[in-house]
Amino acid sequence: MENETWNQPYVPHYLLREDPFSSKLSPEADIVAALYVFIIGVLSATGNGYVIYMSITRKTKLKPPELMTVNLAIFDFGISVTGKPFFVVSSLAHRWLFGWEGCSFYGWAGFFFGCGSLITMTMVSLDRYLKICHLSYGTWLKRHHAFLVLVFIWVYAAFWATMPLVGWGHYAPEPFGTSCTLDWWLAQATVSGQSFVLSILFFCLILPTIVIVFSYVKIIFKVKSSAKEISNLDARVNKSQNLEMKLTKVAMLICAGFLIAWIPYAVVSVVSAFGEPDSVPIPVSVIPTLLAKSSAMYNPMIYQLVDLKQSCTKSPCFRAMTKRNNFRKSRLYTITGSLKDAAAAKDTQVEM
Repeated sequence: MENETWNQPYVPHYLLREDPFSSKLSPEADIVAALYVFIIGVLSATGNGYVIYMSITRKTKLKPPELMTVNLAIFDFGISVTGKPFFVVSSLAHRWLFGWEGCSFYGWAGFFFGCGSLITMTMVSLDRYLKICHLSYGTWLKRHHAFLVLVFIWVYAAFWATMPLVGWGHYAPEPFGTSCTLDWWLAQATVSGQSFVLSILFFCLILPTIVIVFSYVKIIFKVKSSAKEISNLDARVNKSQNLEMKLTKVAMLICAGFLIAWIPYAVVSVVSAFGEPDSVPIPVSVIPTLLAKSSAMYNPMIYQLVDLKQSCTKSPCFRAMTKRNNFRKSRLYTITGSLKDAAAAKDTQVEM
């Protein structure tokens, strides 16, 4: 890419400068960015690592939807440990230190784990949609179906992330110099680059977002239309329905947090790809990048907040937090929960 001659009027920023990896920010701004990414990286790796550890301790008991939650934690953990250290070190050094090979690996890892997270949440939203809006289909989703979905997610993310490494697309440094991403600027340089950018936008952002929004909009309408029916059910079924909707709201919160974190970055990328040269000022381009890097930190916090909320419904919050056993027995409440039948003194699993 360094020696390629561009005949088009638009030239990517990394070919206009002798050193595309030197930071275009002030040293003070680089230090602030490095500190921010270091903090969210530690929180993300710790939180998602805890979720993975809890799943390993009870791996034989994991329900199909819980496997999706664990898969999401694996992708979030991966993006934390493979990407953020490169950014922190480079920001402190005031330049990207790992050359074009490191840039390609960093871009691949960021896109692979980010795409995998979004597709996982897309599958979760479809699962919620089938379980609530089409019970006849949702009831047959078993453990082996979940494993097939996991294989699809990993292959899907790996396919799109690997295409730039084999010639369709490219990974390139960000305009501010200390990070790398997909080469969005190819859209104005070659026809192949334009097809690559449009394909990435549709299959890895627009289509999953449409599926997520469609699923939860249909769920909302379904809940409103069936509110009277639920109120007429017996208490046990009513509690089951209420728990299912509560957990669905948590899944909606997770998806909304991810989209809020990534949509500004996607908008900036599209403007860079199809807008005028330097249409996005370099200092402005840093903010969406930092926001996107924080997306992996939210989910473990949501898991723990829901865990705490469940504990507080049974006893005062202070007592719940002082009893360590409440937290040792924490479940992935975003996916499953239990209802206790006082008469039978048994726990009945409510699979989400």
